[in-house]
Amino acid sequence: MTARGLRRVTFLLACLLALGACTDGGSTPPEQTTDPGAPLVIASGRDVTGKGGIREKLIKEWNARPGNTHQARLVELPGSADQQRSQLLGALQSGSARYDVVNLDVTWVPEFAEAKLIQELDASLVDVDVIPSVARTARWEGKTYAVPFNTDVGLLYYRRDHLEQAGVREDNRPGENTTWGEVRDLIRTVEQADLPGVEAGWTAQLAPYEGLTVNGMEAFASVTGGLTDEHGRYTGTVSALEEGLEELRARTEKAYLLPAAAGSDEAASLTDFIDGRTTFLRHWPYAYRTLHQALAPHQLGVAPLPGKAVLGGQNLALTTAVSGARGEAARDLVEFLTDPQSERCLLDEGFAATRTSAYEDDRVSCRLPAPSAPSSSTESADRMPREDGRPLYARSTLLTALRGETVERPRTPHYGAFTQTFTTHLSRLFDDSPPTEEQLAQDLDTALRRALPEPPS
Repeated sequence: MTARGLRRVTFLLACLLALGACTDGGSTPPEQTTDPGAPLVIASGRDVTGKGGIREKLIKEWNARPGNTHQARLVELPGSADQQRSQLLGALQSGSARYDVVNLDVTWVPEFAEAKLIQELDASLVDVDVIPSVARTARWEGKTYAVPFNTDVGLLYYRRDHLEQAGVREDNRPGENTTWGEVRDLIRTVEQADLPGVEAGWTAQLAPYEGLTVNGMEAFASVTGGLTDEHGRYTGTVSALEEGLEELRARTEKAYLLPAAAGSDEAASLTDFIDGRTTFLRHWPYAYRTLHQALAPHQLGVAPLPGKAVLGGQNLALTTAVSGARGEAARDLVEFLTDPQSERCLLDEGFAATRTSAYEDDRVSCRLPAPSAPSSSTESADRMPREDGRPLYARSTLLTALRGETVERPRTPHYGAFTQTFTTHLSRLFDDSPPTEEQLAQDLDTALRRALPEPPS
């Protein structure tokens, strides 16, 4: 295969695994029905493990259980995360579609709970096996409204081959306690080596969408703390915002950042990193499997993200429309999909599992057949390195990151207004004539005070 052909395959693979598919497809929303025996319907965004991925496999396993009184089916919502949120809100508020279980982004739980679109659940469903930072995402105002299904955390991927060619020793490469200052030093070392094809030090998802909110919050939280209190009320100040903006600008200086990053999403940043245009990449855990489809083990490294890393993921919730025997079956389904064995399946297939046992307890295994072994004759064969069936980095890096300095995006019923305001103003940093940190901080403070409620004076 030519180099150009390989890049094309790599791009399509990144699209497939990052977005589920590079189309606007999706399942038809289920119509309302009064049939109590109709299949339970789970509404979810796309599965990053691809068509017929692990979520679908787990639901098929549920349907095959002996004595099962309610089958289940998955409805994948098309579009971006913002579009999926709007579809779910519209469907549940109007009753135009029947969803029994919804797979919510962790940032949506307060909004759906406040709108009384999802039910309060028994707190025992989120037990001590769930990683503590992840467990907090299922609660709002002291009550449990969801069960963590899969989690996410920012990670730092790096090109081992670039660092080796630049003369960086193994013990000086990124690890658990690496700082952004040390990453910048490594970028300068690679730059001095003048490696062919390397255009910049790092890339990330900085287009004006949720990716920019995530990267912005990681910079802000590393120097200023949160922007809201536990009730979702705005607690920021102009001086704190200015500190956060200074940190974000330092991370995105032209001397280090790939220029295309200002317009990049998950798929674009993956492609640039795979093609060798950068040495470092900020991305999510699912990229570990994607990257190993295109790069050899000696080319790829991964470490916890320096500073604070945003916690992402999806949680399962029961809608307020489901009750009675059907509601009991829906609770059983959620418990099945989030039990230790299912979480181990999610981890083995490339998701970040929510339970400690999936990473550390060798007695916990996946009910499903193991992923396919590498094959030289199959382009899509699983090339992810493993240890005892788990991804090789699961215990040493991923679990370490989830237990480390994670931060949540603001937990507020007004999250949609927050993220739109935040990205609109942060994107101005990448204008041809960007404002000063002081001016942008004042503008952002004013806008956030309009978008979010404030604590009583």
